[in-house]
Amino acid sequence: MTTIFRRFTFWLAAAGLVSLTLFIRDTTAVTPIQPPPSPPPDKPFPQSLSASGIVESISENTSLGLPFPALIREVKVSVSQQVNQGDLILVLDDRDLQSQLSTDLAELALREADLQRARRKHDRLRQIGQGPALAAADLESSEDDFLVATAAVAKARATIAATRQQLDRYLVRAPISGTILQVNVRPGEYSSPGTSSPPIILGLTSSLQIRADVDEQIAPRVTKGAKAVAFRKGDSTHPIPLSFVRIEPFIIPKKNLTGTGSERVDTRVLPVIFSFTPASGPATYVGQQVDVFIEE
Repeated sequence: MTTIFRRFTFWLAAAGLVSLTLFIRDTTAVTPIQPPPSPPPDKPFPQSLSASGIVESISENTSLGLPFPALIREVKVSVSQQVNQGDLILVLDDRDLQSQLSTDLAELALREADLQRARRKHDRLRQIGQGPALAAADLESSEDDFLVATAAVAKARATIAATRQQLDRYLVRAPISGTILQVNVRPGEYSSPGTSSPPIILGLTSSLQIRADVDEQIAPRVTKGAKAVAFRKGDSTHPIPLSFVRIEPFIIPKKNLTGTGSERVDTRVLPVIFSFTPASGPATYVGQQVDVFIEE
């Protein structure tokens, strides 16, 4: 019995050793490196600097703000709609001011009635003229009443003008002509100035620009007027020729991240702006990330 037990434990230990060996071999096997989903673009210049970029409207993206916290009553635009400067974009809830305007108009009507009464009285007394039938004080009093009524009407009209000016702030209009890029509010929602998600984003998209973030370590090698070419992510066969616009001479922390594992996020960059006109072929969208090659 003891011999059988010893044989059993021996073979059990041997089976465990074999299993452990197979497990280690499996975990240490080298996984073959998969090729990239699309080949990287060829460098368009013999000597070039590379940078990541993001597409913007040529006017730079305009985030509409509200003048004060308010309830959204109407949204007058939709995504991709073309608007002209001054077109109505949003209507804010103005019921309180509309009620105030009705009160102001009623007050104006009352003051105008008082003015008409004071005018008729003053005209009548002037026709009578100062004499035995009319004391000088009565004539002066009627004139004072007429002047007070005139001032009251002017004040009522000024109040109405101020209320209407306030009401105009409840109508949010397009500050520039362009395309509605994003709508982040709906009727009935409450919005405030300075929110992380602006209610409306618009921009002029007949031409586009690219904001290239050049690492500060190679920033001194960028020259004004340099030629550049951009490639859309995942598309190495359709280069986008770029025209130099400007260098923004202020190094800033890097904000536009590509999401690659080797990307540094603790670096600072020099923004270099290039422009281009969208052509036939693959579409280019505002907010799209691109790879930029700048000629040295």
